[in-house]
Amino acid sequence: MSPTTSITKLAASTEAAATRPDPVTTAELILTRLGDHKVGILFEDETYTWDTYVRESIRRSHLLLDRIDPSRPPHVGILMGNRPEYLFVWGAAALAGLTLVSLNATRRGQELADDVVATDCQLVLVGADERDSLAALGGGGEVGDDGGDGGVQAKVPVLDVDSADYRDEVAAQDDHTPPEAPAAYDPATILMMQFTSGSTGRPKAALCSTGRFAFAAGYGLGGLTRDGVAYNAMPLFHSNALLACWASPLYLGSGFALARRFSASGFLDDLLKFRATYFNYVGRVLSYLLAQPERPEEKQTALRAVWGTEATTRDRSEFARRFGVEPFESYGSSEGGLNLVRTPDTPEDALGLPPTVVTYEAAVLDPFTLAEKPRARFGDNHTILNPEEAIGELVALGNASTFEGYYQDPAATAERTREGHFWTGDLGYRDEAGFFYFAGRGGDRFRVDGENFTAAPIERIIGRYGRTLLAAVYPVPDEVSGDQVMLALQLDGDAPFDPRDFGRFLEAQPDLGTKWIPRYVRIVSALPVTATNKINKPALRREYWDTSDEVWERSDRQFTYTRLGDERRNEIRATYVESGREPLLKR
Repeated sequence: MSPTTSITKLAASTEAAATRPDPVTTAELILTRLGDHKVGILFEDETYTWDTYVRESIRRSHLLLDRIDPSRPPHVGILMGNRPEYLFVWGAAALAGLTLVSLNATRRGQELADDVVATDCQLVLVGADERDSLAALGGGGEVGDDGGDGGVQAKVPVLDVDSADYRDEVAAQDDHTPPEAPAAYDPATILMMQFTSGSTGRPKAALCSTGRFAFAAGYGLGGLTRDGVAYNAMPLFHSNALLACWASPLYLGSGFALARRFSASGFLDDLLKFRATYFNYVGRVLSYLLAQPERPEEKQTALRAVWGTEATTRDRSEFARRFGVEPFESYGSSEGGLNLVRTPDTPEDALGLPPTVVTYEAAVLDPFTLAEKPRARFGDNHTILNPEEAIGELVALGNASTFEGYYQDPAATAERTREGHFWTGDLGYRDEAGFFYFAGRGGDRFRVDGENFTAAPIERIIGRYGRTLLAAVYPVPDEVSGDQVMLALQLDGDAPFDPRDFGRFLEAQPDLGTKWIPRYVRIVSALPVTATNKINKPALRREYWDTSDEVWERSDRQFTYTRLGDERRNEIRATYVESGREPLLKR
């Protein structure tokens, strides 16, 4: 499809469009929606047809190209909450052959400025709600970095999409003819950079080509048809929202209902309002939804399919009971190197197997020896008996080439692509039947008294405690050597934490390893989460036990917990000083 083809040649009926071969670039994918007058985008009380969406994207593609220096990396930043304008700009970048850098709207100050400069943005488009994030970084007109010595290294102009000037400039653009942009029709052109969630460390800018996105769109969402509506409340700056919810409606011409932000209390009303047939989730979303009072309307939605990652077995089961739809879980990284899906015979706690359409095999490897780890053995409650032997890194064998890398970060890219394989950085194990299980993020490794283990098995056990709403298990430095286990616990209900009841619960768990028992228990009103509702363990680790929250310490080798006071904190800190390990508390 030529980028200079006029709208009269591009516009076609739905029937004719269905006979075309699948688009190989995102620009081609977008242009197939020209002439499609079905409602495509639903946002609050606004609706836009697909034809309108494409025309608005074409207008903005001309505007962006007018502001881009072709001798520099063609990168445009976007700092904006969920709204149709975000999707218009995204489409404009695809049609113009530009790379859209999706800036994390939860980041602030110098970290945000560093993200803009590090990704070589020539321009940042910002919405009204995000102006304050940039105000301290250049008066709202530019964003940049002064290098810490007062000498400006880079300043990037900011374009306010809610200004009258911007609206006038958009309205003056041609909406008939896409720009002449050969890069837009090269599948290898990088369409977008999206930062990893930061749940295990500093976010990295993962690359996604226009060809990869077009392929993902055709891959499809289970249960979504052209007459359906996909509902998205995940932030558009994260890959889950675009690849797991926006892509397929764009491909099929389905409806795409967009929430400004995730709201547990407003979620059900949105499903009913938009007649949503599908929604996606990440992290602890189902837990938040199920914490809402049960309502009879939950059985009255149009839902046919729910897809997500990282929900507990208990939450999936309870959601199915209340809403009448069983959530479909799979495992996938933002980088796209490994995908695991559940099959009808997948055990309850397992991730599943690679889908049948992929050409690679998956394995659990030792990151040091590169050898495949032995299969897991299980005891009562399907608890792994040989975690140190069986747990390794989840790897897609021979699939390194599908990972498109991190921008300007060759070391991090190389870490993911060793020996021709794609290394996820996540921990897992495998049973005798071949099914894969999640054992934690790379930062979830512990070494306690010489024993190595991971967080996920402990979190599954804590999930059985009747008052657990959310739980995060993570390592904190031991005073002398190795790590200690710390638990951050968000309780269900308003009653205070009962250390005796919790201790009795732990003592009754036959599969709780002796080294797995939490040394510290932090009671939180709400666990810190990333923008995609994954628990932010780096934030918890940085505060360890030195926090204003209620913290309890296991005071003996049994299951007794004592409230941690200032005097005891000082004693613990003094031990770190004596052993030379105090610097570990400053990480």
